[in-house]
Amino acid sequence: MGKYFGTDGFRGTANENLTADHAFKVGRFLGWYYGELKRRSGDSSAPRILIGKDTRRSSYMFEYSLVGGLTASGADAYLLHVTTTPSVAYISRVDSFDCAIMISASHNPYFDNGLKLINSRGEKMENEVIDLVEAYLDGKLNAFGQDWPELPYAHDAAIGRTVDYVAGRNRYIGYLISLGMYSFRGKKIGLDCANGAAWNIAKAVFDALGAETHVINASPDGVNINNNAGSTHIEGLQKFVVEKGLDAGFAYDGDADRCLCVDEKGNVIDGDQILYIYGRYMKERGKLVNNTVVTTIMSNFGLYKAFDELGIDYAKTAVGDKYVYEYMKEHDCCLGGEQSGHIIFSKYASTGDGILTSLKMMQVIMARDKTLSELAAPFTVYPQVLENVRVKDKTAAQEDPDVRAAVEKAADELGSTGRILVRQSGTEPLIRVMAEAESEDICRRYVSQIVDVLKSKGHTV
Repeated sequence: MGKYFGTDGFRGTANENLTADHAFKVGRFLGWYYGELKRRSGDSSAPRILIGKDTRRSSYMFEYSLVGGLTASGADAYLLHVTTTPSVAYISRVDSFDCAIMISASHNPYFDNGLKLINSRGEKMENEVIDLVEAYLDGKLNAFGQDWPELPYAHDAAIGRTVDYVAGRNRYIGYLISLGMYSFRGKKIGLDCANGAAWNIAKAVFDALGAETHVINASPDGVNINNNAGSTHIEGLQKFVVEKGLDAGFAYDGDADRCLCVDEKGNVIDGDQILYIYGRYMKERGKLVNNTVVTTIMSNFGLYKAFDELGIDYAKTAVGDKYVYEYMKEHDCCLGGEQSGHIIFSKYASTGDGILTSLKMMQVIMARDKTLSELAAPFTVYPQVLENVRVKDKTAAQEDPDVRAAVEKAADELGSTGRILVRQSGTEPLIRVMAEAESEDICRRYVSQIVDVLKSKGHTV
């Protein structure tokens, strides 16, 4: 991770550690850099850069700041307006944009925001380009063999323009509808849009496929995104599904790149269970390329036991859909994801896509004529306890010798009956302490031991 950009973009509290000036400079750099690449290849046309945003109040500020920087450097800015991260990735790829930017802090509260950079293939931006952006922000840019203490401005007819590109978002909706292999007629489905980017997209897709669609948290006001809503507060959807007698429910996060499910009984179906259900479905049809599902180190023991019983191989990556996708691409895998609900179907998308995930779950429900609870039943979830500890310095906390010794001691005591995992958050000042074992009491005991050491050593805030 860099100074500004973590595993999921440049994220921070709006106008504190992520400011309008930062966004302007990111726009200045991207507009200049892609223009320079074009010029050096003999192409005099303006760079085309796509922008989408979620429903946070500060997203407008960052959008306008980015546009100012892009156009000042000679790029044309195409605005999708409020839309999902996967839609930005999809349109960036199919409409041949030079790059794209999604303004969102995903599942974070409204006062945070972020800039996610996406390349022309709809993938998260290459580290080499991110490094150049960071160097420019720090006034230390060296590119194309020379130092750039400041970037040139565009002049006269070379100044960029802004293009309303809401048609791109509509085309993405059409793409999702086209992936529906079955009519959902007769199914009652609940959607929790987190008052975020999915609010004007998800219902349109499910309605078009014939579902009786019931929606909650689809009235964004700029400050209610993820507020007791969406995949990080799924208890509201659980209650809604049971009260309304729905067949299933799907909860998205602020930018709709993740999805968690609720079965007809009100039980949560998390990302590991989604991987199990769809991995098994693909295996049964002979469609699981390389017979491998890509997971992260945070996946539940139960997932691996279930895959072993099915004869499905699996890989484990660092936490972050970026790393899952990189492994999938390198090893030609078609299914991967995270327990948090970032699920990647590489045949259809280059990033996690919450709405697509919900459509794929519906596909299995319709194809197998089973409920979500029946599809998830063979998967036994091991008890897992995760505590997020806010710390002053993530690296110092994790590398403290006493903390490491406590982790090693817990791992030795658990042996083959469980595991302990301590890692840094990629987007927040947190150390995540997680334990899996045969009972929740055992998990809590070992998590508490690690947290107590972090506190006693003065790492917590």
